[in-house]
Amino acid sequence: MDKYTDQLKAWGQKSLQPEIINKLNEWFAQGLKSWDISRDEPYFGFEIPNKPGKYFYVWLDAPIGYIASLKNLSKRKKINIDEYWNHDSKIKLYHFVGKDIINFHALFWPAILESANLRKPTAIFAHGYLTINGQKMSKSRGTFILARDYLKHLNPEYLRYYFAAKLGSGIDDIDLNFDDFVKRNNSDLIGKVVNIASRLSCFINKNFEGTLSSHLNAPELFTEGLKLSEKIGESYETRNFSHAVRLIMHLADLANQYIDEKKPWNISKQNPNDPAIQDICTMGLNIFRLLVIFLKPILPVLAANSEKFLQVEPLTWEDRKTQLLNHKINNFEPLMQRIDPKNIEQLLS
Repeated sequence: MDKYTDQLKAWGQKSLQPEIINKLNEWFAQGLKSWDISRDEPYFGFEIPNKPGKYFYVWLDAPIGYIASLKNLSKRKKINIDEYWNHDSKIKLYHFVGKDIINFHALFWPAILESANLRKPTAIFAHGYLTINGQKMSKSRGTFILARDYLKHLNPEYLRYYFAAKLGSGIDDIDLNFDDFVKRNNSDLIGKVVNIASRLSCFINKNFEGTLSSHLNAPELFTEGLKLSEKIGESYETRNFSHAVRLIMHLADLANQYIDEKKPWNISKQNPNDPAIQDICTMGLNIFRLLVIFLKPILPVLAANSEKFLQVEPLTWEDRKTQLLNHKINNFEPLMQRIDPKNIEQLLS
């Protein structure tokens, strides 16, 4: 390993998080030692050719599975694997790993790739541990949760959103607190985002044949959404997902504040066909559309359901620059259900 020290240091400075660099510097300070890549039987792994009773250490062959998996995909998708893994590849290649296995991925794995004349990852991002209600996962405490058990009781998009709302660019641990989980999802996704569509669509479909107006009556609100999109995009790029979520929810708050101030329900009592109602709803639904675009990397199913409701093609990041005007929407159907605390009780029982 010591012969790769300089390459590993140089690569790590541009490809690893600061906390990980600091940790690896402890290894470098001690001097890298030779790495034993074999294990004696009994051992579950690949036997070394011509070495009876000797097996490759799992952390030698496991990362090679990344290449093997792409090789398998390349056969089905007819892509050239060399474009991804050859030494001169220009494709961006990222690894996301737990912080407890960073030494295997940030020292041994790049050394293997260097020795094989293959490219190294563009960057490796380490995540912290997951705790449940402030405790380590434990079967005896009822906090050891399998993904398939979670899916029996809860929508996976709730978990995607909750993790995104707490995940930064560092290696801090994340706590899955189920009381907070219920409150945050119900408040943010249902109370703030979905509520915009459900509140406004009824006016448009009932009194305006489902058609939005020809202009935005508060263009400054849409402009504010575009300004926020730059910061949101930057937060996604830097993997500061929690900051992106905060910015998105700030825009949702602005949209709901606008609707509450305009009070289309009061106008409807006087004249349900007042064009001002159509204008208010058009403005609000355009901000809803922006929110869907911004949340789509986190909530793809909610985005797909919203696209169907809005009667639009799959939304892309570039679509944030356009407006939805003189456009017919579908009747509103629930895009996401509130979390029932009973489902949490059943999951943890």
